Amino acid sequence: MVTFIRVLAAVVSALILVGGLIAVAAGQPASGLWAMVLGGVGIVAVTFERMRYRSESAEHSRADGGAGGGEPQVPQHPFTATDERFLDPSTGRMMRVYLDPATGERRYHAEG
Repeated sequence: MVTFIRVLAAVVSALILVGGLIAVAAGQPASGLWAMVLGGVGIVAVTFERMRYRSESAEHSRADGGAGGGEPQVPQHPFTATDERFLDPSTGRMMRVYLDPATGERRYHAEG
C-alpha cells in the first residue's frame, strides 16, 4: 500500500511539474514557475522519503514494516538490546532500541 501511495505522489508531482512547463511555454511564467517548484519539491520528497524506524537493509529489501513501522523481526547479532525505549506517538507502540556497538547503527523494534 505504501509503495502505491509513493508512486501516486510521484506521478501527481510529475504532472504538476509538466503543467508548470506548459504554463511557462504558454506565456504564464508566474503560475508556471510555482507549479514547477511545487512539482519538483514533490518529486524530491518522494525520492528521499523513508519509512520511519527502518534500517537501510529492510528498506532496500522492501519487506513489510514491523509493528510501529520498525524492523519486522527483532534485530540479531551484532545488535544488542539497549535500555532505551520510547512510545511512538503515531502508533502508540512501545519501541525498543537495538545498537550495533561496532558501528553505532541503531535499529528499532516494537515490543509486545
